[in-house]
Amino acid sequence: MICLIKSNMGSCPSNWWQAPVYFTVSVVLAFFAISTALHSLPRNSITQQINHPLLLNASKALRRSGFNFFATFLEISPQIFLSSPNITIFAIQDSVIFNTSLPPPFLKLLLQYHTSTLTLPFNDLLNKPHLRCFPTLHGHKNLAVTKVDTKQRLVEINHVLVSHPDIFLEPFFSIHGVDAPFSSLDPQDFHLGWDYIQPPTCVSNFSLVQSNNTTSVEWRRIIQVLSSKGFVSFAIGLHSGNLELERLKLKTATVFAPPDFAFIASSSPLLHKIVRLHILPRRFTYKELASLPDKALLNTLVTDHHLEIKGGVKFRQGLSINGIEILNPDVASSTNFVIHGISRSLEMTELPNASI
Repeated sequence: MICLIKSNMGSCPSNWWQAPVYFTVSVVLAFFAISTALHSLPRNSITQQINHPLLLNASKALRRSGFNFFATFLEISPQIFLSSPNITIFAIQDSVIFNTSLPPPFLKLLLQYHTSTLTLPFNDLLNKPHLRCFPTLHGHKNLAVTKVDTKQRLVEINHVLVSHPDIFLEPFFSIHGVDAPFSSLDPQDFHLGWDYIQPPTCVSNFSLVQSNNTTSVEWRRIIQVLSSKGFVSFAIGLHSGNLELERLKLKTATVFAPPDFAFIASSSPLLHKIVRLHILPRRFTYKELASLPDKALLNTLVTDHHLEIKGGVKFRQGLSINGIEILNPDVASSTNFVIHGISRSLEMTELPNASI
């Protein structure tokens, strides 16, 4: 576990949530780190509209629901959130955000990405059309309603459950709690700089672009992610055939990435063929792969070459592809692709033609 701010008190205790004083001190220190790293946001009309008692009531409501991190930031730096005439804050669970090593500038962006410039009571969210997008304080990066169940009164945003609806509700100011961040907190994604938050793709009418219908797989992004995750040699191999892959205009894909791609020095035709063997023209998460029948055959981008999915005790109850273990499932995922890390490169072998 890595604290947001480390002090001479040492590492964070495992029962930190039982020590609100230390928790608050850590958050305040994080705030000062942000203040020194960034220019302060100017106050505007909304900070004048919201009086101190209202902010205090909002902070108390967050604390009662267990969202101490957001409560403290709302108290000591309301201008981070309150820079729009209407706002909705989606507060992240303390246990998730407190255990991250997010640098202060990126933390500020994350807080802004979890603040919409619309007032969205939970009933309004329930009435939002599926896949409807709405804006945030983080520039042009939007959020999207990815699931609505009016009977069970469930809403997911960016595939994250709104677990604590209407923690605080005022005419132009609402707060909800969510189970997880709307964007990755993986430090390995920080190489993207200010673009480390990858929002859903929305069109002008604020509808989410569904990747399985309209958007092709972003191979350049996949190459970038592979490099950041340590699959450099495979990223190089994929890059060599990038234009050819873009011409296929795949809507979804699954990539099996080996840590050491032994074919990187091969001739271009052979290299491109072996790279395509590691790619499925459908998106399969690890859970979806595990749900397939044992020895199911999966189509690859190489004609008449398929991959056999199998689980077994010799792989510690994990899954294998053509006998090669999936070591790091769901290394990276988006709406139209997923990457799984495998123990070594796949080889060209013939299998029966029946496939999924």
